[in-house]
Amino acid sequence: MERTLILLKPDAINRGLIGEIIQRFEKVGMKIAGLKMVQADEEMAMKHYTEDISIRRGEHVRKMMVEMLSTAPVVAIVLEGVEAVELVRKLVGTTEPKSAAPGTIRGDYSHVSFKHADSKNIGINNLIHASGNVEEAGQEIKVWFKDEELLDHKPDYTKHTIAY
Repeated sequence: MERTLILLKPDAINRGLIGEIIQRFEKVGMKIAGLKMVQADEEMAMKHYTEDISIRRGEHVRKMMVEMLSTAPVVAIVLEGVEAVELVRKLVGTTEPKSAAPGTIRGDYSHVSFKHADSKNIGINNLIHASGNVEEAGQEIKVWFKDEELLDHKPDYTKHTIAY
């Protein structure tokens, strides 16, 4: 079993897509281990978007992402399941919505390109963040959740999809 973090970003909240997006994970049998709505301030957003992103994509991109993440509430969710990180990434789709395959969350609910976001000097509105690997998931979960906020339970629906 793995745990992974997803954040429903301000654009998902503002468009009223919380329920539809969560339902996509529940339908494949992912278990929700933690769920809360948070108004991230700049400090919290910078803990999430670490300096590592500056190395990969540049400090300017990091600043835009921090600003976007702290403009409105986000819904932070810890999902649990078999190879959860990989499954969630597959369901979410590629980071650039324009390139995301139909059937993925980003492919079905967004269409913005990196080029457009760059031309407007804004962080890309791609609805959702999903941890990139198991190590990253562990670090990110600690930014958004205290240990006591994560529950170990066995919802009835998981007996059909997850062998615990």
